[in-house]
Amino acid sequence: MDGAVYLGHLNPMTKAHESIISTLKQGYHVYVFPARFIKDGKEINTKSFPFSYELRKSMIDSVFRDSVSVLPDYTFHAPFSKYLPPLLSSRSWKLRNQIMAQVKEEKFVSYTGDKAERTMLKIYGLHPLKASRLEISASTVKEELYRQALEGGDEAWRSKVPEQVIDIIKSNWNVVDKFAKMDDSTIKVMGMKFPREGYK
Repeated sequence: MDGAVYLGHLNPMTKAHESIISTLKQGYHVYVFPARFIKDGKEINTKSFPFSYELRKSMIDSVFRDSVSVLPDYTFHAPFSKYLPPLLSSRSWKLRNQIMAQVKEEKFVSYTGDKAERTMLKIYGLHPLKASRLEISASTVKEELYRQALEGGDEAWRSKVPEQVIDIIKSNWNVVDKFAKMDDSTIKVMGMKFPREGYK
């Protein structure tokens, strides 16, 4: 069986992520790499990236158990500006190599539903599959989580995440409460999002 590399934020894991991983599992050994941002040995989370790597790993593990490999190697170390511009930065290639060091198969593919990202993955030699972006976005789920935390009311987000993930989110509702009340300290540079803290 060949390998399949799935890089993403999965913050939180949605039914779209579940569908992507399930589809990849039918023909590949799947490696899931949830992105992490580290400064001084500590993960930085923001309103756009509220759930820690460990929580996101537990979300994926709760659905797929040990049938996929969830690994922490998609890690950006401060200052994050050093990873730009992508493809030209030596740090971005080092990141690519530390991810690929975990893939045991000689033949592998990668997944993204974004055309620009697909071009980048192709240049990095990650053999992206041709795919379309799925409907449910993690951004929509976060908006609905924060709306409930601030205003109460319905739980519209529940229909967009796997059942097991609902339990994890509700068990860690303090994370939602915390970031719902905060401004988003995330910046977007060259199409990529980074925490403002640790960018420079």
